[in-house]
Amino acid sequence: MSQERTAPGPQDRHRLPRRSLAVGALLGAAVMAAVDEIVFHQILHWHHFYDRSTTGIGLLSDGLLHTAELLGLVAGFFLHADLRRRRALAPRHARAGFLLGLGAFQLFDGIVDHKLLRLHQIRYRVDVTPYDWAWNIAGLLLLLIGAALAVRAGRESRTEPAS
Repeated sequence: MSQERTAPGPQDRHRLPRRSLAVGALLGAAVMAAVDEIVFHQILHWHHFYDRSTTGIGLLSDGLLHTAELLGLVAGFFLHADLRRRRALAPRHARAGFLLGLGAFQLFDGIVDHKLLRLHQIRYRVDVTPYDWAWNIAGLLLLLIGAALAVRAGRESRTEPAS
């Protein structure tokens, strides 16, 4: 299959790169929330979203997080489908937004939820330092890759010839 770029067609002038980036970010944040909730809350039982009360409150907080992530996924998929239906999706911006959303959720969780608000830690009864470093560095890497892709997508969309 050829990697050659083709000239944009008439549908390309109707692309919405900023909206595509935002929809991708919403989906990325929702997916990372789902991964966090499913893997660390349900499968590994390392923590609940809110661990500063009873187990019942912890489970309730996990349910609320699960509700928020599902709403984000459903809204994101509808918005993505609408962009595709209108031929307004800018795929490179959407992919960049997805990675930005993944990284932003993870960094927010690691810095704000874990350290500033102390809603929960990644694990208990162990030294959390390596877990914190791994969690936050992974989030930062996702965020930086997403930012680099967003910059590249912006440059490429500005240099494409008008149709």
